[in-house]
Amino acid sequence: MVKIPREKPSKDPAKNVKVANVLKTDAETARAASWAGQAEAYEKVISVNRCSKVVKGGKRFSFAALVVIGNGKGEAGFAIGKANEVSDAIRKGTQHARKNTFRVPIKGTTIPHEVIGLYGAGRVIMKPAAPGTGIIAGGAVRALCQAVGIKDILAKSLGTNNAINVLRASVQGFQSLMQFSTIPSVHATAQESSEAAQKTAADISQKLTEEKTKSL
Repeated sequence: MVKIPREKPSKDPAKNVKVANVLKTDAETARAASWAGQAEAYEKVISVNRCSKVVKGGKRFSFAALVVIGNGKGEAGFAIGKANEVSDAIRKGTQHARKNTFRVPIKGTTIPHEVIGLYGAGRVIMKPAAPGTGIIAGGAVRALCQAVGIKDILAKSLGTNNAINVLRASVQGFQSLMQFSTIPSVHATAQESSEAAQKTAADISQKLTEEKTKSL
């Protein structure tokens, strides 16, 4: 981890703002370097939207790029970059995505359980699949699965076709996944219920046997 030296706050507000900007730039550079050093880093531009504004003398264009990144090991991020040039929009989107990553629990090559992601008009259902199935998904969901490192999954978008809302719904679904191995209380409750059911069945069987013996 890169350690950034801190300076004492100054009485001059302008100097404090300058120091904060320098520290922010150094932190972003360190984070970008850590991602760049990963051999399995994944980056994909899902869509680029063009917006035009009519001004005196013609039209002024701006672009918004939806970018997904990941390390293929359960960590991914996404963001929207806006600029007057496509390359600048993609660069901004990549930088923002690297600062807003999240973890996804993975079971082997798929997800632990079925989940439905919801966001706005977007609704995406995702189910675990057997090894060798592949990524049965399209568009934004496929790119996100590849970024996370999921190799076998069944996914279907049941709502809007807007790439941004579909991607946000997928992210919401991934973030709501549970890793059952990290929840011992679930296992304990299930085990206690099973033991109680077995004890009740044994008691009933014993009573029936005693009644049958008495009747003979």
